[in-house]
Amino acid sequence: MNFKYLSTALFGLVYMSCSSPNEKEVLSESAEQEYYKLEVGVEGFHLSSEGLSKQVIEGDTTVVMNEGQWVCLDVDFAHSGRYKVEFLASTSKDSAQVWLEDYYDNKDERTYDVSGKVNLISSLGQARVGVEGSPFRKGLHKMKLHASKGIVAIDKVIFTLMKDHSESKEILEQNTSGEEWSLVWSDEFDGDVIDSTKWTYDFGDWGWGNNELQYYTEAREENARIEDGNLIIEARKGDFGKQWTSARLTTRGKVAFLYGKIEFRAKVPKEKGNWAAGWTLGNTYVDEKDWPYSGEIDILESVGYEVDNETGDGIAHATVHTPAYYFKIGNQISNKKEVENIAGEWHTYSVEWSPTEIKMLVDDETYYLYDKNANDKEWPFHIPQNIILNLAIGGGWGGSQGIDPNMTSQMFVIDYVRVFGKK
Repeated sequence: MNFKYLSTALFGLVYMSCSSPNEKEVLSESAEQEYYKLEVGVEGFHLSSEGLSKQVIEGDTTVVMNEGQWVCLDVDFAHSGRYKVEFLASTSKDSAQVWLEDYYDNKDERTYDVSGKVNLISSLGQARVGVEGSPFRKGLHKMKLHASKGIVAIDKVIFTLMKDHSESKEILEQNTSGEEWSLVWSDEFDGDVIDSTKWTYDFGDWGWGNNELQYYTEAREENARIEDGNLIIEARKGDFGKQWTSARLTTRGKVAFLYGKIEFRAKVPKEKGNWAAGWTLGNTYVDEKDWPYSGEIDILESVGYEVDNETGDGIAHATVHTPAYYFKIGNQISNKKEVENIAGEWHTYSVEWSPTEIKMLVDDETYYLYDKNANDKEWPFHIPQNIILNLAIGGGWGGSQGIDPNMTSQMFVIDYVRVFGKK
């Protein structure tokens, strides 16, 4: 994983004065390899909930939060990217939990959880605990740090850039008028390794806005590999020092698509607790505030608790998310289709996307139509979209009926991904 931020422009950056909401530093291993890091300490906390107290513990000033309390902090990022978020904290209880909310001042009154629940254990004393991969856009972020369980003594919050954000520079816009579909882009997964000219990896364990359990790894064959002409995405329990690992591949940073037909052929896993998806996310997405303004097209979602373990029969779900209709406000426009042996046999899942409507299909049978395009809130799909293939464990939907305790591995198998235009 790319833990180093390479930029000679940052070399020599020093701590700012204590009056600033952030302390900024660069930790250099050499003149050419540097970390970009932000630290917000007690002096940067403000606008707290009632009853919050400061205490001096072993000579250091700390803020003590009880369950349900919070403090605000302003964080001014110099770079857009994926960050490690750490909390220097301790608890006097057996255990405690904290989580970080971004953009608490957003106009949509959304709650952006960018860390998931992070556990503190009293036996560890003061420790740096946290998550990796949280997305942040360059600029000022107004955040809240919440204590969701127990009593938390917090000294500082630390943000370390792990990987720069990279949007797709190449945009393939497809013709949507004509008599037949013609192939314009594909990955048949016929090589020995995943094609790095077509795919990159999202990584981390920050919950992904859905309280998911997995750590998405980067370019790790145990979680993403080519076997027998197929892409295998495997979720593994108790692996890599994590509760679960898995993989999330995306074309972001490589190529994005505007209109046309996107199709993939796949078999989904079947145990309770998995959540497999083939979908798109707008190229304008940098962090959570951009969703759903960037648009999202869910070509296939499958959750394991809907799959029959004996027959393999299950349900394919299709949805789009827009600023007018999305699941966080409960009015997303979806449809579903029963699919015979969705887990054991190959099925094709596709979207046909024009400037005015979106159709979703299973095995060439249309079962979903979205044609609300009166304004940008209903129709953000003039924005090019990046393809994503991932397998999650748990989360608000995948884990809503629990996770099979005997499940140790699940595989999402994809035969190909193809993009077509009309001619």
